Amino acid sequence: MIDHPGNVFVVSAPSGAGKSTLTQRLVRTVPDLIFSISFTTRKPRPGEVDGRDYFYIDDARFDTMVQEGGFVEWVQVYGHRYGTGKDWLHGVLATGRDVLLDIETTGARNLRQAIPDARMIFILPPSAASLEDRLRSRGKDSDEQIRIRMEHARHEMECYPTYDYLVMNDDLESAYHQFEAIILATRATRERMTSAARAILEGF
Repeated sequence: MIDHPGNVFVVSAPSGAGKSTLTQRLVRTVPDLIFSISFTTRKPRPGEVDGRDYFYIDDARFDTMVQEGGFVEWVQVYGHRYGTGKDWLHGVLATGRDVLLDIETTGARNLRQAIPDARMIFILPPSAASLEDRLRSRGKDSDEQIRIRMEHARHEMECYPTYDYLVMNDDLESAYHQFEAIILATRATRERMTSAARAILEGF
């Protein structure tokens, strides 16, 4: 049921699948597409800015927002909590702009329950071997950390049937154009364009 002017897009992917590269380019290129800013209890990293990268809050404030139903979804990851603010999200959607949320699979499942008409997109790596190669080429993780990331990636891959679209990132340009096409096609669905069509029809 569509009760907000803007569209909600959720994107998930295993670490190393190229999700950040694709989403950053999409938000730069596609007009009226806003990247969601999550609330988090973790501390800012060097160069991060409150209100741009995240809304940084303490555990007490997070607890209050949970109790008051202030999140569309929230999850705990590696000892810190992350959540999508209900007021922030609905405020953006009410302007008619679309929101793109980068959420891991548990949060995505929770958001789908809260917003059934959200479009769910999963970025696939070409293969498990290529994903491991990408993780190793970054040079950031130990062998043990890569093993843990690969186990987590397998768990995330098992969730692909719950998504509406699967985009394989074996070629960055091809993957980007598929990703962009999903956004643009969703904006042209009959459900989204009905009010415009009715207004035109009334002019005849």
